[in-house]
Amino acid sequence: RAPWIAWRDAAVLTLLYGCGLRISEALSLRGRDLEALAAGRLTVVGKGGRARSLPAIAQVREAVRLYLFHCPFGLNPDEPIFRGARGGKLSPRLIQATMARLRGALGLPDSATPHALRHAFATHLLTRGGDLRAIQELLGHASLSTTQVYTAVDTRRLIDAYRSAHPRA
Repeated sequence: RAPWIAWRDAAVLTLLYGCGLRISEALSLRGRDLEALAAGRLTVVGKGGRARSLPAIAQVREAVRLYLFHCPFGLNPDEPIFRGARGGKLSPRLIQATMARLRGALGLPDSATPHALRHAFATHLLTRGGDLRAIQELLGHASLSTTQVYTAVDTRRLIDAYRSAHPRA
């Protein structure tokens, strides 16, 4: 594989974990999104056509910058940022295959998938004290119950939050 493809794959996987994106959201980014990304913000359109604005940490910005530096294809505002080997839009299946290769090379379980990076994003925020409602917004979930299941919130943590916040608890 061409070296730029490794930079591309690293950038996509970094976006999935660093911003909690779905593969479809990462691969739908266009050239016009780069200015906001460089400024540390990213707007994506998720399920149901709902747009959400996310912070883009320095590691995400740097991974995308390095990919773009190495990418042999020019970029215009309406074209996808992430390209396949021949310059077309990158297929989600290629990212899934990359993750499968990494699983094999690193001895990771079958559950280590691109979507698991999104799950890890949410779980890590929650375990570090992130607010469940804020995590819901970052993930673009319409329902808080989806976020609770998604982030594997344990009953003890929910009960503790209830007791500390409810005036009658």
